[in-house]
Amino acid sequence: MTKEKIHICEVGPRDGLQMAAAIMPTRVKLDWISQMLAAGLPEVEAGSFVPAKLVPQMADTQEIISSLTQVYSSGISALAPNLKGAQLAYAAGAHAVIVPVSVSDGHSLANTRKSTFDQIAELEKIAAWIHEQDRPMRLDVGCATALGCSIEGVIPEKRVVQVAVALAQAGADIIVLSDTVGYGHPAQVRALIRAVRLEVGDKLQKLHLHDTMGLGLANALAGLEEGIRSFDASLAGLGGCPFAPGASGNIVTEDLVFMLHSMGFDTGIDLERLLSARQILSQTLPDERLHGNVFAAGIPKTYKAYSKVQEVVLDQSDRMRLAVHPP
Repeated sequence: MTKEKIHICEVGPRDGLQMAAAIMPTRVKLDWISQMLAAGLPEVEAGSFVPAKLVPQMADTQEIISSLTQVYSSGISALAPNLKGAQLAYAAGAHAVIVPVSVSDGHSLANTRKSTFDQIAELEKIAAWIHEQDRPMRLDVGCATALGCSIEGVIPEKRVVQVAVALAQAGADIIVLSDTVGYGHPAQVRALIRAVRLEVGDKLQKLHLHDTMGLGLANALAGLEEGIRSFDASLAGLGGCPFAPGASGNIVTEDLVFMLHSMGFDTGIDLERLLSARQILSQTLPDERLHGNVFAAGIPKTYKAYSKVQEVVLDQSDRMRLAVHPP
């Protein structure tokens, strides 16, 4: 029986490093990304095309993307908040570009210096420009603060749906619901996926989750049960938005992989090799707090990736024995 595939995009080199106190050297960053790709990650968001004076950790993104796309024919993506950034990503050979559009005007102004609908107008320019190019480049749009905002608070579901529809009309290939500050909960995730999917259909494909309140994996599970098959995650749970007060790390890639494999899904990722890639973080970012239950506990001896969730079949004698002597 073929296992159902789940796509995981590793966002540590972008979302994880943008909040780090230290700047990871370019050669080390390339080694780290290469180790994660070798572990089987199908996609890495390798950097962002933003002003280096605002996010100095991303100053080498052009070099990083150019170096990686000379070696890898797919799976290298980058964030770009505007047309200029998208053009730089394309020139560097990126296979996909992620454009952030905040549902919250407050976060949008802090993050891109544009209101939500001004940023959607920028997205339209980006989509039109990409479609004029000879080489295809996938256009993902992160629907940021979709599950709450540390600046504006609760975001009405109607507002998220309105923005998602505008993103689809503006030319997004894939819409990502992003819990930028990690305030969402499973019931909210379920309801929002259903509401957005009713309006944009299959363009809604991915969740970007943070673990601020400890609900990241629970929210991922809710997404899985609603048919989402693509997730962002960050090795060791690094991450956060410098323009969203209180935002903490992303869901931990290793823990997500463990959960998915234990449930019988296929990610194509070698968990042991993925855990080994953490060594670079502890060596080069000693002041960063690294997260992850699988790393802390170790991979259990009982762990294995099931082809399907195993069912316990009891015969009549087993049932009678358990009825008399319950476990």
